[in-house]
Amino acid sequence: MDHLRLGDSGLQVSRIILGCMSYGDASRGGHAWTLGLEESRPFYRQAWEAGITTFDTANVYSLGSSEEFLRILMGEIAKRDEYVIATKVHGHMFDGPKGSGLSRAAILTAIDDSLRRLGTDYVDLYQIHRWDPEVPIEETMETLHDIVRAGKARYIGASSMWAWQFAQAQHVADLNGWTRFVSMQDQYSLLYREEEREMHPYCRDQGVGVIPWSPIARGRLARPWGEDTERSRTDKVIANNYKQQIESDRRVVETVGEIAGERGVPMAQIAYAWVLHQSAVTAPIVGATKPGQLDDAIAAVDIELTGDELRRLEEHYAPRNAEGF
Repeated sequence: MDHLRLGDSGLQVSRIILGCMSYGDASRGGHAWTLGLEESRPFYRQAWEAGITTFDTANVYSLGSSEEFLRILMGEIAKRDEYVIATKVHGHMFDGPKGSGLSRAAILTAIDDSLRRLGTDYVDLYQIHRWDPEVPIEETMETLHDIVRAGKARYIGASSMWAWQFAQAQHVADLNGWTRFVSMQDQYSLLYREEEREMHPYCRDQGVGVIPWSPIARGRLARPWGEDTERSRTDKVIANNYKQQIESDRRVVETVGEIAGERGVPMAQIAYAWVLHQSAVTAPIVGATKPGQLDDAIAAVDIELTGDELRRLEEHYAPRNAEGF
């Protein structure tokens, strides 16, 4: 497994990042398909043995239990300095003014709570999970800078937002000599390429690493058109992010299936390989609840798509409404 610098920063991440939203206590919120501790253990082991050293979670995933699982399961496998922890702040954790959002009070509370759950005194990458329109960006960026200076986070990153918002945050940091974001975690796949318009060109220009979520469109690119799974029927995120059904989606999915058939590999490998071929992308975040799903992401690292295959995969895409913010 290759490791790359995250943008122009010194932080190195594995070419595949294990997304940990799938692992947590389902009784503490989240999703019905979330795996419990014993069910999650093999996925951490499989990832580590394949060379994956970067793990992405969030305080809000299963109300903190995803972070707790990460502490327990990686504590069984490796020393803390041998792997990279990325977590996030923004979502609702408890009622009250400090329980959500990106105010100074909320962030300072959230980082200490995350460190406690993770059983560590620092996280490698601390990300804002979304934009908070209720808080001045100056307050958020100064607080994140203070967390870095205090040694509680080594680097900071951001997640899905408008490119102008991301640029504004970086500009505020530059004006005040505060820590800049080194990464953007946005939605990106063959079915959602709107980030190619402004966000990804900006990230390339500014030396920001892109670590996209949903690289196989929540599984839609991993199975023939029209097939459903338990997750696709129950996942609230899918319902919110893929409301707009357009004819081009079907044609893209069918093309993925055609190329996968020609190569004799699962569809997911082709969809992952396309994301890995994109110049703005450092490493996609991969979720897995079945062993074969992680195998597909790992195998995709070694797939070299031809120019003709890339053209075929891309030719049917049609613009869609912005989603996932």
